[in-house]
Parts: sequence; structure tokens; C-alpha cells
Amino acid sequence: MAAETLLRTREVAALLRVHPKQVYRLLKKGLPSRRVGGEWRFSREEVLAWSGGREVPARPDERLLPPADGLPPALVAANGDVAVLALLRLANALGAPLLGFVQADSRSGSEMLRGGSVLASGAHAGGFPSHLGDERVARIHLVAREVGLLGRPGAKPPRLKDLAKLRLASRPPTAGLRAHLDEALRREGLSADKVHRRALLLDSHLDVVCAVAAGRADVGLGSRAWGERAGLTFQPLATEAYGLIVKARHLGDPRLVRICEVAQGKAFRAEVGAIAGYDVAGAGDIRYDA
Repeated sequence: MAAETLLRTREVAALLRVHPKQVYRLLKKGLPSRRVGGEWRFSREEVLAWSGGREVPARPDERLLPPADGLPPALVAANGDVAVLALLRLANALGAPLLGFVQADSRSGSEMLRGGSVLASGAHAGGFPSHLGDERVARIHLVAREVGLLGRPGAKPPRLKDLAKLRLASRPPTAGLRAHLDEALRREGLSADKVHRRALLLDSHLDVVCAVAAGRADVGLGSRAWGERAGLTFQPLATEAYGLIVKARHLGDPRLVRICEVAQGKAFRAEVGAIAGYDVAGAGDIRYDA
């Protein structure tokens, strides 16, 4: 292809409907390119093949229009993690494209993402897939978070061997957080089935916190961040990476570009980084898991 027919960075940004800065991020993810003098140049055919072969026409104000046919709705499925709620609030404060929230645990959220019902799904270390079916998955890192057992204010931290005797607010077996508790019980030679025989199985961290705070449970399984908000005691079980998984071919979607830019921004890092139980180093980074 002759040099004069190659696209410049801003032309590629318009072709993929992303901010020009995102083109440089996509270069690190394998966007086909070549150097001409001191600048990057791109073949239109190679860019379209790499991005899935879909060219998006320019629009007068694309951010105010609904997504094009074939793209998932602007919804994020997650378990109500404080970092996700802060991310969506900060993103929506910037105006369109607006993003909504769907309550889901990691397994059901992944199924929603696979079926095209949501744009992104919350996931944690140990549950980061490389593919959903034949679809390559990328991860937008948000935080490293502490998770563990939450107790009433002033109460002694609960011991694992006492959980079977206490009223426990836990999570369903499909919830990623449940795996940490079950593994800790196994290490102590305790039966996870026995501990959960009388447990309340609740859908979110917030539900667990409310059950403990209201006296319906003696101890709960949740994140330190939610426990701190309710003034509960905390005993750690694990620290895990947490973020959003997305279909890799959708990384150029303006809604995902917005999520990355907000997560990398000062407001998100200042707000979420100040919450006990969170480390925001690397927030907004795009990662690929094996």
C-alpha cells in the first residue's frame, strides 16, 4: 500500500470511534501499525480486520445516540462493590454515554457478558477468564481489595471454628467471595457444608452488611470497604485483584473508553484509594489473562 493511503492516528480514532489517546493504548494491545518517519501510520483494511471488521460512521453527536445494532447495552453486571459504584457515578457525572448497573455475582455476570446482555462484568482473581466461549476477554483492572468476615461493632473477631454456631450471612456458591471462605475452612479442617447449613445466602456485599448491622446475622462474608461504611469489625481472609471483564473486540467502544479514563483519573483514585481495604495502583489498566 502506498504511504499516502495510510491513515494517521486521528483518522484511526475516527474510524474506531475512540479518543485519539486510546489509539496509543490499542497499539500496546496489538493494533497493526507501521512507522513512517517519526509518526504512526495504519492500513484501513488491517485496522478493520483487527477490530472485527466493523467501521462506524461518524455522527453529529454520537454520545447522545443509542449504541449501534449488535453492540451490548450500556450495563455493568457486578456484585455492588463500592469501587464499581463509585466508578459508574463518576463516569455518569461526565454525561453521555451513560452506564447502568445490574446486580449479579461473578458467574452469572460472566454469562450475561457472554450472551451480550451487558457491556462488562465484575470479576476477581481466580475468576479472570481468558475467553468466554470462543470470545477473547480483556480485563479492566480497578482495585486490589480486602475481603473477609464482618462482625458487629464491639464484638470480638469471629473464629472460623465458631462459624457453625453463629448466624452467618454468606454468599451463594456461585459468588467468587464464597471460595475464599470455603478454602479457609478447608485449611482448618472444617466443613464448609456444615458452616453453611443454617447460613443466610445473600446476593451482595450490601445485603450481607445490612443483615449484620440489623442483627439478623452475627457475622457476615463481605469486603472490608462495605464493612467500614457500616462501622463493622473486619477479619481478613484474602486480598484479591478486582476489575471488569469485557469482550476484547469491544475495547474501542466509547463506553469502555470512558470507564478506562475514569478509572485512570485523579477523582476515582483519590476517592476509592481513601477507602479502607482498597489499593488503586494500576486502576484502569487493560490486562489479558492466561
